[in-house]
Amino acid sequence: MLKKVLLLAALLLSTCVVDAHEYEKGPLSIAHPWSMELPPNSPTVAAYFVIKNGGSDADRLVSVDSPIAGTAQLHQHVHQDGLMKMQQVESVDIPAGGTVTFAPMAYHVMLLDLKDRSKLTSGQRFPLTLHFEKAGDLAVEVMVQKDAPDDSAPAHAH
Repeated sequence: MLKKVLLLAALLLSTCVVDAHEYEKGPLSIAHPWSMELPPNSPTVAAYFVIKNGGSDADRLVSVDSPIAGTAQLHQHVHQDGLMKMQQVESVDIPAGGTVTFAPMAYHVMLLDLKDRSKLTSGQRFPLTLHFEKAGDLAVEVMVQKDAPDDSAPAHAH
């Protein structure tokens, strides 16, 4: 009986590890990079994740790139003239001890001039490299999902 319980626990633990993919570089951790499955003819795709800075110094995400796209840009949504607009940003500050969420209607990575659409179906992964000013480069795998995760809404600050 004990062997069956241990086997079941090991199997359940391995599925939890597969679903929760996190990456670390120095004081920075990147949680659950994901993208939503889009129609095959979509010209762009967005990637999302959460960056936590456990260090005592701020850092800055200065650029991103991926082999599946000709261009990768940092973007954010802003409320302007009564409308939500998407705009490119040069960099994203990651405060010391802080968290920055890349999510729909917030910061996100736009991948343009898509080259390899085979990686953009649900269950597939594609590489994305984040370039930080202090921590350096961090390669992550972005999980393509049919739907946005329930916790993907950006936090609101007042």
